Amino acid sequence: MELKDILAISGQPGLFRYVARSSNGVIVESLADGRRMNSSGTAKISALAEIAIYTETEELPLWQVFEKFYAYTDGKPTIDAKLDAVLLKKTFGEVVPDYDRDRVHDMKKVVSWFNLLVGAGMTDFRLEKEDGTETDGEKDEAAAE
Repeated sequence: MELKDILAISGQPGLFRYVARSSNGVIVESLADGRRMNSSGTAKISALAEIAIYTETEELPLWQVFEKFYAYTDGKPTIDAKLDAVLLKKTFGEVVPDYDRDRVHDMKKVVSWFNLLVGAGMTDFRLEKEDGTETDGEKDEAAAE
């Protein structure tokens, strides 16, 4: 399972793994319970690999946020995002100290997504480039030319 295959669907709780295209959308499988469903082509679908959070200096890709949480928790799920908003903000600030406090409001979703992924057995959040090498968070100089 790779992060590029994990989807968030507007109006649906949880995360989904891309399975296949269908005639009127995509077939996805819930990470929580493994049930498959068809998501219509009109639903807003976001791949986690394309999401980033704001920091004071730049946008931080979600996979890097997940790696920071993974290191912070030693590979275990982190706090329950529903329990305490103050503790959630404190923990998020310890993991990503430079997150933009004015523009990042959905920490609960990021933490619950991380917990779902770790619960589903995901341990490596890095993305692979098209040539098969893994990203290291720096821009590819050859692509810029």
